[in-house]
Amino acid sequence: MVDLNADLGEGYGTWTLGDDAAMLAVVTSANIACGFHAGDPATLLRTCSEAVAANVRIGAQVGYHDLVGFGRRFVDVTAEDLTADVIYQIGALDGLARAAGGRVSYVKPHGALYNTIVRHEAQAQAVVDAVTAYDASLPVLGLPGSEFLRRAETAGLRAVPEAFADRAYTPEGTLVSRREPGAVLHDVDEVARRVLQLVTERTVSAVDGSVVAVDAASVCLHGDTPAAVDMARSARELLQRHGIEPAPFA
Repeated sequence: MVDLNADLGEGYGTWTLGDDAAMLAVVTSANIACGFHAGDPATLLRTCSEAVAANVRIGAQVGYHDLVGFGRRFVDVTAEDLTADVIYQIGALDGLARAAGGRVSYVKPHGALYNTIVRHEAQAQAVVDAVTAYDASLPVLGLPGSEFLRRAETAGLRAVPEAFADRAYTPEGTLVSRREPGAVLHDVDEVARRVLQLVTERTVSAVDGSVVAVDAASVCLHGDTPAAVDMARSARELLQRHGIEPAPFA
């Protein structure tokens, strides 16, 4: 059993990103933007409503306050401010989710914040402090071996390691920067095979050809990747053909 998650609700106003409705028919968990890196209130409420109708778990995808950069730029924010920012985002999405008949079931950092707290101790602790302050029963998603998950476990949070189906890995088990060529995978069949490898072998092939151990309870398929829906469908179908039925972790 494995969870399939996707980043959704990332449109803004008249600007649409990805096919959220189609992805919600495939994934088991939805990392929904909270308005800081993407998503306006109407878009987020609609996405929450669609997730509830599809019986998909809602996760708060918290990020830096960076709409222009889509949350993919590092922000040298103080720990105090970051904790407040994350609490604010979780609360905003939780309110919309509850109005739609659901609730926030977990928290996942987005973009540059996600990558930063793999090693940045102060920001990792700031995010942990925010989740603990808002609702210590909420699980958190993060990169295996990250400072964030280590501190989350220390604080008594449920730390859920995840892997990425459509992102290239370094030999150290981290994600290749999006600034580098080949950082995002686009071949539908390759992505599906990678998901199967992650679930059945607990490994992933790095950019140098080496095999990296990745023990993940959830696999992410980015909703804004070209052919994202085809990738998600192909991955789910391949898992099911091997007797593996995706299911939410939360």
